[in-house]
Amino acid sequence: QVQLVESGGGLVQAGGSLRLSCAASGSIFSINEMGWYRQPPGKQRELVATITSGGATNYADSVKGRFTVSRDNAKNLVYLQMNSLKPEDTAVYYCNADIATNSLMQARRTYFRYWGQGTQVTVSS
Repeated sequence: QVQLVESGGGLVQAGGSLRLSCAASGSIFSINEMGWYRQPPGKQRELVATITSGGATNYADSVKGRFTVSRDNAKNLVYLQMNSLKPEDTAVYYCNADIATNSLMQARRTYFRYWGQGTQVTVSS
């Protein structure tokens, strides 16, 4: 089994900062891409940022220049540093990871996407 657990959410005033963390654990052979998505109230889940095992990053236009995604490959961790937060950033934030649980999956470049349970971020105006 594989488990992803997020932490670091909370309530912050507009203009403030938060840092989210996500730890992957369990039967992990290797992790390809990791990322963060969010689901604002009453809306669908949307991409926030992704990062490959090599460190290449991708961001939603709405967070470029404000959010930074990073990872610690040795510890199977991914982070999201969120600065200059806006009320429209209010959402449940989910991390995900594309994981190979054995060498065969790795050899075939076959990964399964796992999700965390989500952490609430609320930005007050």
